[in-house]
Amino acid sequence: MSSDQKKAAPGQVPARSSRADVDAFLTRLKTVPPAAGGRLIFAMDATASREPSWDRACRIQGEMFQAADKVGRLAVQLCWYRGFDEFTAEPWVTDTADLLARMTRVACRGGQTQIVRVLRHAAAETRRERVAALVFVGDCMEEDIDRLCHAAGELGLLGVPAFLFHEGGDPVARRAFEEVARLTKGACCAFDAASADQLRDLLAAVAAYAAGGRRALEDFGRRRGGAALQLTHRFAGRS
Repeated sequence: MSSDQKKAAPGQVPARSSRADVDAFLTRLKTVPPAAGGRLIFAMDATASREPSWDRACRIQGEMFQAADKVGRLAVQLCWYRGFDEFTAEPWVTDTADLLARMTRVACRGGQTQIVRVLRHAAAETRRERVAALVFVGDCMEEDIDRLCHAAGELGLLGVPAFLFHEGGDPVARRAFEEVARLTKGACCAFDAASADQLRDLLAAVAAYAAGGRRALEDFGRRRGGAALQLTHRFAGRS
């Protein structure tokens, strides 16, 4: 086991995740209150630094939604930031084709991160109607860490876990994402080309669980087979 894996905090899954790392992710996933017909916010960093890998990330994210669509009854809100103070929260949708069309229309633009804004938006949405989980995909963090942790703590008090997928090796972003995951009782995953297949399954697992609870997660594993089936079997063994 590598030194990074030995030092992995609960809820963190480093790149090229081992079985133990995935178990830690699923242990966090188990804390999400099961909610059939749940709502999930999917937020993306669309700043210029992500442009080189944007198409690959969108493909993996699209496969996540297609897998969740088989579970059904999941409403998703796509959020993204880019450019100068540009933040967009799309309408809530339940149609996968509509969601994918909205996602593929987003183009990257230079600008600073707005993760605090994402967290505060998720908190505002769940105050109106319960949100089962927040998923965030990004590569850096350029904000005040204390403000970020405060917003994460408020979201955690509302019972919304944040599942963060970290692309690249920026240590500042990694530490910040781990703190957000800890404060919301969510999880943090590394995201690179080597772990793309596994992370696609973990993304889909979060969506399936938000849509239909533990039983939906197990059904997803049986349909997907392979690594996904192994992951859900280990998860079910803890129930």
